Amino acid sequence: MPLGPDITEQLNRARADLRMGVPVILRAGGVAMLAAAAEVVTPARFAAFQALGPVELAITARRAETLKARVYDGDVARLVVPLDATPAWIAAIADPADDLRSPLKGPFVSRREGDAALARAAIQLAKSARLLPAAILVPLAGSGAEMAAAEGLTVIDWERARPVLEASTALHPVVAARLPMAASEAGRLHVFRPEDGGEEHYAIEIGHPPRDRPVLARLHSACFTGDLLGSLKCDCGPQLRAALAQMGAEGAGVLLYLNQEGRGIGLANKMRAYSLQDQGFDTVEANHRLGFEDDERDFRIGAAILRRLGFSAVRLLTNNPAKIRMMEANGIAVAERVPLRVGETAHNRAYLATKARKSGHLL
Repeated sequence: MPLGPDITEQLNRARADLRMGVPVILRAGGVAMLAAAAEVVTPARFAAFQALGPVELAITARRAETLKARVYDGDVARLVVPLDATPAWIAAIADPADDLRSPLKGPFVSRREGDAALARAAIQLAKSARLLPAAILVPLAGSGAEMAAAEGLTVIDWERARPVLEASTALHPVVAARLPMAASEAGRLHVFRPEDGGEEHYAIEIGHPPRDRPVLARLHSACFTGDLLGSLKCDCGPQLRAALAQMGAEGAGVLLYLNQEGRGIGLANKMRAYSLQDQGFDTVEANHRLGFEDDERDFRIGAAILRRLGFSAVRLLTNNPAKIRMMEANGIAVAERVPLRVGETAHNRAYLATKARKSGHLL
């Protein structure tokens, strides 16, 4: 019986490596590239990359738009890294924190030749590790097997890994236990663990909702700042408490607490977006400047948990039509949209207006 990691486990190992600044080897179509996350590359490792050959910096088309860099590969740009570049230069391209203070970062030379598949792979891995979507890459001779063996580096066969990374990961129930709450004494918490080694997700069941009728449900993305700290910059905390209160009042419901902080970009990147908002950008503009899309969440997770709990139809507590579309696309019927308009403050009024204007929220 094999003891070594399968492709899902290899991907999780690669994410951990990237977060620590350790490069990984990506292979596809007979080509191998050494890749490292741009935001954590050290001077020593960057020097090692430069010694191997011409280095390129892969960024998303969203980030390239801010930098006025040419994009030849659709959703990704491959920038030639100058020979005199430093890790500080790499960081300044990856992170928009000082864009307004130092806007003239170019001119940039974008690569046109060759396949961008491994550059795209490196960005996808960085995103899945909750890092800035930017990576440095250098081509390797042959398959990179000798370097992998000599340096102990993780090797990812992208042709095998891509469908696994893009698929919705399997979720496994870990435990469920009774949890009396302020909203309802008849509470029960279910913990689900994803197969890909990612963060666990939770289902809070109120009462004993029948499985043969639409259940009052909410998909709530974790918000450390709003749910726990009472942030006034968003409406997440009030929405969480109002949803639980309504389920308690009706005597039944299920709230899915999904660990997809900051619309799926992670808390660190969310705080980067907040910093950009302090510079005058709205929430969507801030995400784009960081290199992310408006919303990076995976709502397939919520549909999968509902199915595991035995639900096939919901009365969905949401102002976001995208959640309705995603539920129905993944086999969960939405019998009714239940509005959830709470938590507007002077601090989040512009944020809510942006959600309505740019993301289609019904507010």
